[in-house]
Amino acid sequence: MEKMLLKRVDIPNSADIDVAMKNGAYSTLATAFGMRPLDVVSEVKRANLRGRGGAGFPTGLKWELCSRVPGSLKYLLCNADEGEPGTFKDRFILLQDPHLLIEGMVISGFAIGAERGYIYLRYEYPTALVVLEKAIEQAYAKGYLGKNILGKGVNFDLSVHRGAGAYICGEETALIESLEGKRGQPRIRPPFPASQGAWRKPTVINNVETLSNIPYLLAMGADAYAKIGEETSPGPKLYGVSGMVNKPGVYELPMGTTLREIIYTHCGGIRGGKKLKAIIPGGASTPILTEQHLDVKMDFNSLVSAGSMLGSGAVMVMDETVNLVNVAYVLVRFFAHESCGKCTPCREGTSWLYQVYQRLMHGEGRLEDIDLLLYICDTVKGKCFCPLGEGAIQPVLSSIKHFRGDYEQWIKEGRRGQA
Repeated sequence: MEKMLLKRVDIPNSADIDVAMKNGAYSTLATAFGMRPLDVVSEVKRANLRGRGGAGFPTGLKWELCSRVPGSLKYLLCNADEGEPGTFKDRFILLQDPHLLIEGMVISGFAIGAERGYIYLRYEYPTALVVLEKAIEQAYAKGYLGKNILGKGVNFDLSVHRGAGAYICGEETALIESLEGKRGQPRIRPPFPASQGAWRKPTVINNVETLSNIPYLLAMGADAYAKIGEETSPGPKLYGVSGMVNKPGVYELPMGTTLREIIYTHCGGIRGGKKLKAIIPGGASTPILTEQHLDVKMDFNSLVSAGSMLGSGAVMVMDETVNLVNVAYVLVRFFAHESCGKCTPCREGTSWLYQVYQRLMHGEGRLEDIDLLLYICDTVKGKCFCPLGEGAIQPVLSSIKHFRGDYEQWIKEGRRGQA
């Protein structure tokens, strides 16, 4: 597949607007403005673009729900809070091709009737802040942001809002609360953001990768776009691969590429010729898979059928030397630290899990701790206010399911870890 989302990232000085324009940036705006907003929404619906932030919700449907809400004031928010362990693919676009994102946001704002947009940027991306603010300034200077864009009567203003380092603000309603200057905690739903979002106005929230698909989708048309990748999950997908592979990095491939192809063809196999042991396919909150799952297609439906999730497409690869008790401990520690504390099952459950793993890390584990961990997960599952608690238990449940022997060996040998 010819690169689309990463087409310009290797061009020297690609974040500069003149360089970006020479290589096609903002060329789809005229196409979009030549259509009715409703027709742009319909084209995205026909292409069946599903959100790349993790949930896979149909983008066109989200836009349609927002655009139908009466009232002239609407908001478009870009979730650039890429804070989940193992996830780093949006950073490539933010640093190397910010104008692709800006163009996608202008088109998206036009489609839903929003004249104001915000990029909610992860606090730990200080370089991206500088790059984005410069790119936005350049886009204003060229007339691609602001009033009467391309003389078509389209208005769209854009700015960056920097987060404060809270993982929970990757959840869309917590992101809205943070943007409004409140504590970053999730809201009860309904109402959903499409009807009452930022400042209680209709709001669409898409992540960086989703919005960056829009210029190419419109340029090639829904029919051609829908032929890329899987029928139920079409289009290109960015897979961020880390861990024990020879060539870690971000790979743009058709949605539905198998784990085997990603790891052994594109990433050059396991480092040092060792044997593959475990794979986290979509970021820290997605269930761990094994070498038996290598032929699973990396799309939304296929991974659910295999007992995991696509999530953000962050593939973390572990070889035979890894003990999954250590892996689960590191992830549980993260989630316990990042729980916002709003609901009891997540606040207390993640802390309890962390305490048990602390005991394991000090060589004081008991065999009954394995079942205790499962019991704690059961007290959390399906009972939390938002998906954070549900995500926090996945590394525990899946590591025990597939690698219970690691736990038994760890406890019997009285192993210690970095607590």
